[in-house]
Amino acid sequence: MSGPRAGNRAGSRTGRSAPGEGRETGRSGPRAPAPEALARLHAACFVIPRPWSAAEFAALLARPGARLISEPDGFALGHAQAGEGEILTLAVRPQARRRGIGRRLLSDLESALRTAGARQLFLEVAADNAAALALYASAGYRRAGRRRGYYRAPDGKRLDALLLQKALSRPP
Repeated sequence: MSGPRAGNRAGSRTGRSAPGEGRETGRSGPRAPAPEALARLHAACFVIPRPWSAAEFAALLARPGARLISEPDGFALGHAQAGEGEILTLAVRPQARRRGIGRRLLSDLESALRTAGARQLFLEVAADNAAALALYASAGYRRAGRRRGYYRAPDGKRLDALLLQKALSRPP
């Protein structure tokens, strides 16, 4: 995504909390990372889309429907509303990649959004982000569209975003 724009609020329940396990947290939850910590990790992970500020994270977490899944080396943020969910960002510290953290965060966020009523999920990803595209394809996401010139690189170059979609089953 090019910047935070969706309506979100962090869930207030805390899910799994075993070391290394993803967990759902709320902005006021006992283990919820502060917006400043989210912004620092996001900046370590992204140039495109541009890193989000602490103020942007605080605003997203304060909106209805947000879900934040976090662990020490990553987090996933999304929201659910009117039967749809959107994955806003998924960030894993570069030094911790290729260890299954992104897959776990994605799975936990999908579960949280499903529980919040989402029946289908959407996300945008840079068309040249091969690692993210492979992760989402392996998790069952399918291409639903292309947004030409959606992202702006630091050098001003415009990059396309792919819109991906996944249908969710009903919670058990």
